Amino acid sequence: MKNIYSKSNKEYLLASIINKSTITDYRQDLSPEDEFIQVSARKFDKLITVAPHKHLKIDRRSDITQETWIIIEGKVKAEIFDINDKLQNKEILSSGDCIVLFRGGHSLKVLEKNTIMYEIKNGPYFGKINDKIDL
Repeated sequence: MKNIYSKSNKEYLLASIINKSTITDYRQDLSPEDEFIQVSARKFDKLITVAPHKHLKIDRRSDITQETWIIIEGKVKAEIFDINDKLQNKEILSSGDCIVLFRGGHSLKVLEKNTIMYEIKNGPYFGKINDKIDL
């Protein structure tokens, strides 16, 4: 797993990346507990069962949108921008890889035709005009 921290303020985690080939049979948390989006990875070498459960209703409030991309097939290039909007990292993600974007900016370039990915973020989404700003 790779964590990318802001160069302008080392306290800020910009992104976490895990490559499919590095996922182990122990739970790997890509998100610190205090982040709004929670992502973990684990390889199941044995058959297991998770007991039936549900989550309690809790009033959660966030003032930031965080995003996760999971590459199902293909390849993409992610550019990660620091909290001051300067380009900080370029990362190539392939099938099975996952990136969690906590703060700063980002861009996506698809590098292979027929690439498939999931994009997950905390909501609600208020539309481009209210929710995003171009860098």
